[in-house]
Amino acid sequence: MATPHNRGEKGDFARTVLMPGDPLRAKFIAMHFLENPRLVTDVRNMLGFTGTYGGKEISVMGAGMGMPSMGIYCHELFSFYDVDQIIRVGTAGSISQDCKVRDIVLAEGACTNSAFASQYRLKGTFAPTADFGLLNAAYTAAGKSGLSVKVGNVLSSDTFYCDDPDANDGWIRMGVLCIEMESAALYMEAARLHKKALSILTISDEILTGRELSSDQRERSFTDMMELALSIA
Repeated sequence: MATPHNRGEKGDFARTVLMPGDPLRAKFIAMHFLENPRLVTDVRNMLGFTGTYGGKEISVMGAGMGMPSMGIYCHELFSFYDVDQIIRVGTAGSISQDCKVRDIVLAEGACTNSAFASQYRLKGTFAPTADFGLLNAAYTAAGKSGLSVKVGNVLSSDTFYCDDPDANDGWIRMGVLCIEMESAALYMEAARLHKKALSILTISDEILTGRELSSDQRERSFTDMMELALSIA
């Protein structure tokens, strides 16, 4: 059953997987939130765990950085391990004046500057979007918990260090909320394989103002995001 990037066997993964980028954050979620977590894969140190939360089986696994890495791991989970839905929990940099540090963004859609969609040989431009059921559930749960959330478009960028100083200008004009690096690939793979996906992102820094969270603030904010994701898993 093992794939080139996952040593798990059939049945090792739950139907729902939470996917942070950082495998150590996956371990943190497993150790602090799941009951009886067990390690199910550690190929390339991309850690994956399965346990229970509120009596329901949940898995959590790292996805790495960038769309190619996310594309590999979510494709294998969807295609070979019978995973039905993946909820990305990650960070993003705000490019909207209405989107502040510690805000939680529910990525309704994921724009991209990547050529990831070219593999599907479409005769136009595909719009990667979240599963509405997961999106609606997260928005409702956030409201009940009193969390500050924004819903809208994000940008999944292939570049972190971009040589073009004006690269963000057009996306800002189009009302994109923030920049990250994985959601578009997750949404495309989910669409192609008829699965469900949602990205829940915490704003860790404001690109327009230079404001960023301290390490303590990041930990508290990330916990809010993780609990929100677990509540709809």
